[in-house]
Amino acid sequence: MLTKKQNLLETIRGGKPDRIVNQFEYVALMFDPCTLEAMGKVQKGGSWLNGWGVRIEFPENVPGMFPDTSPEHVVIKDIVDWKKYVKAPNTKFSDEAWQACLDQVKDVDRNEVFIAPFVAPGIFEKIHYLMGMEEAMINFYEEPEAMHELIEYLTDYELDVAKEICDHLHPDALFHHDDWGSQLSSFLSPAMFEEFIEPAYKKIYGYYKEHGVELIVHHSDSYGENLIPSMIRMGIDIWQGIMSTNNIKAAIENYGGKISFQGGIDNGKVDREDWTKEKVWAEAKNNIDTNYSGHYFIPATVMGEPGSIYPGVYDAVSEYIAKVNAEKYGIKEEVKSANMMTQG
Repeated sequence: MLTKKQNLLETIRGGKPDRIVNQFEYVALMFDPCTLEAMGKVQKGGSWLNGWGVRIEFPENVPGMFPDTSPEHVVIKDIVDWKKYVKAPNTKFSDEAWQACLDQVKDVDRNEVFIAPFVAPGIFEKIHYLMGMEEAMINFYEEPEAMHELIEYLTDYELDVAKEICDHLHPDALFHHDDWGSQLSSFLSPAMFEEFIEPAYKKIYGYYKEHGVELIVHHSDSYGENLIPSMIRMGIDIWQGIMSTNNIKAAIENYGGKISFQGGIDNGKVDREDWTKEKVWAEAKNNIDTNYSGHYFIPATVMGEPGSIYPGVYDAVSEYIAKVNAEKYGIKEEVKSANMMTQG
């Protein structure tokens, strides 16, 4: 039987996987000191200032944190004067600060799974965190020069983080967040995305690839099939979070071999207070029957981590995939509860 790591690589390289990749089973996600500094003190059900000075809210029963960009809290008051308002978080930490993360890395069997730092938020998210979504959209059109300057500054910060991560953890994968669309459309047109966002990620993901990272997994739980050519040029290996509002089957047929896809089970459909195992299994079955043909696809929920808002939903999907693997491929594996993310 192939290891989880081997099976993932066979799947995304068009080789001979011996079973369906079961959601996030192929990675051990790690929080590094730089990312923790930037995110700030995460408080479920509370609010705080992150490392960029952005006020963050994290209500109960929502999939993730989001910024409060009301006028009294917005960081960038005027994009033309962004340098006056924006100061990047610290990226230099002592060996002691890295030790907890290093200890977790030591406990992972690198032959079995990838070591993947969890980096969030991404370039586009940083932009609208700092100024608000409406202002960001307007500024792409009205102040492109200032936006290019800001993106270059944010990219340099991410490159500093990448250096620290690679120097300390020597990861073989990266899991990077940046939501690029709603359920129905991308936030930017492909041309504007190519102009503003793609160059930043070519530098960032290029650096990781040049420093030992084999696998780039990018999270964007959204519509985004119109951005796939950019994703490929950026160096993304797996688009994690592809929603059912995309034509997943066509994406696999058109781009398989250049990029792979993870998702298809929209959390909004299954990750609900009234969820049942039968409903979750029905969605998982439909996703596999519709989209899975052996290569370039990992059936999974679209949330940006191995878990769910309502306990048990993610595990139910994993149980169904394990059931298919046992019945169709004759491979039985223990399904562990969703707790793959470790934090330093």
